[in-house]
Amino acid sequence: MDLSSIINELGEDRSLYFNTVAPPIAQASNFAFDKVADMEKVFADELSGYVYSRGRNPTIDILRKKLAALDGAEDCLVLNSGAAAIFAGVLPFVSSGDHIVSVKEPYSWARKLFDLILPRFGITTTYVDGGTIDSWKSATQGNTKFYYLESPNSWNYAIQPIGEVATFAKSRGIVTMIDNSYCTPLYQPVISMGIDLAMQTATKYIGGHSDTLGGVLTGSHALIKKIFDTEFLAIGSGLQPFNAWLLLRGLRTLPLRLQRVEASTQTVLAFLKQHPRVKNLLFPFDPTFPQHELARKQMKAALGLITIELDVPDRESVVRFCEALKHILMAVSWGGHESLVIPKCAGIPAADFDVSNPEHRWVRLYVGLEEPDYIINDLKQAFEAI
Repeated sequence: MDLSSIINELGEDRSLYFNTVAPPIAQASNFAFDKVADMEKVFADELSGYVYSRGRNPTIDILRKKLAALDGAEDCLVLNSGAAAIFAGVLPFVSSGDHIVSVKEPYSWARKLFDLILPRFGITTTYVDGGTIDSWKSATQGNTKFYYLESPNSWNYAIQPIGEVATFAKSRGIVTMIDNSYCTPLYQPVISMGIDLAMQTATKYIGGHSDTLGGVLTGSHALIKKIFDTEFLAIGSGLQPFNAWLLLRGLRTLPLRLQRVEASTQTVLAFLKQHPRVKNLLFPFDPTFPQHELARKQMKAALGLITIELDVPDRESVVRFCEALKHILMAVSWGGHESLVIPKCAGIPAADFDVSNPEHRWVRLYVGLEEPDYIINDLKQAFEAI
């Protein structure tokens, strides 16, 4: 299906809900049956029908169909957050004594899963640079059951050779999962590259308005059903109907917003590259990026996030720059309408700050939907403050 059909039509039967243009919110906890046999059938396979909104819900199902189609996947589950999607996506495929290989700097809550929770159950994780297939092969053990990728990640935009990793994993019977939040399936179709499970934080570009959370898992029907029948239902972290409706609303404008962010990012990038207070910057499609060639090969576009290394003498200068911004907000996440910054040093104890360490002087910028000059002028005056 083409993109417009997926976003505007797939999963929607307006004749069922009074021909309203926007789908209704099925704000219901449970669903009634006329026949005992019908109830018995759904009890036997809850993914086959509606019984309780912890499992399936009509509003959420419309969103599931659209998100699966965007990824070119057979099926989809939507959870209350990206972290919930990571937990539900990993846990059904590992058991005590198993081993995981993960990129070395995954999203913080993936790292907590691998470092704090899974070791309690005898599951170990090896972290790899992941930039070449050899690093994955070298880390793989006889008990390796799961590969966790994040390409690009959200600070230094490290990239993995997705197709090569997926092909090797399949040859060893290893399940692969990737955090595709940076690109979305519009700019990086990871399922077609051979990945088993694609995860996105719907909070970001899919929602697009910083007003709801969500996490997406797409993959084959068999894998999605395995997740649904185990951790998904047991944890009870499925998305709520109203949040699904908000994500449907965000999805309508996703292509336009991504195009706008992509164009504005290029304008802001050009400004930052010539500013004397920017010692270095990281952006996957910039020719200076270490993995520029691989980024161009795998990604249709790079957008939104730019990490800048400030040329400053101390932590106080980084703080002064961020706090001097008048319009760009200081906050976590990205993908909404508003531009954001987050300084790396906010997560580093002040006593441990090392000005000689470039990462300690990093500030990540998210370019939102404002006019590019509006963003640039705010950055100019903040640079002047240091």
